[in-house]
Amino acid sequence: MTSRTPPDDAHPYLRAASAGVRHHTRTLVSSDSTPPRRADRPHLDVLHAHLTALLQLLDRLAETTRPPHPAAGRHLASAHTLLWRATSEVHSAFHLLPANAAANGETSACRPERLPEGPPVLTICQRHLAAGHVVRRKTTPTGLRLHTTACVR
Repeated sequence: MTSRTPPDDAHPYLRAASAGVRHHTRTLVSSDSTPPRRADRPHLDVLHAHLTALLQLLDRLAETTRPPHPAAGRHLASAHTLLWRATSEVHSAFHLLPANAAANGETSACRPERLPEGPPVLTICQRHLAAGHVVRRKTTPTGLRLHTTACVR
């Protein structure tokens, strides 16, 4: 799914971010000699940060696209809502994984004074709350609910 882009591309950082995600995905694929890597909390924290950055980008693109092209703006707003759902699921998965595999007290102790932004578990929650605030300001509760087409018996 790689596409050739002209050398004068106006979005080099987006291309670099996409290349980084593709590279990371390839490194997760196990070879015959190594077992597959499982998701862990730091992994999901970084993925959540990437998804929230994409939420901000989609939000700005929808705002600037909507006045001249209303239909395209609505599609971008829809993509924003769907991405929010994915972000929320990654946040939930983060909290369902074990906090730390290390059992000794020195490595598993929470030391917020060592991190200027606080412990990682609070960082992902603060990021999620901030993103959720923006999403809820611009989306109706009905729009945020997952619509399923399957029959429930």
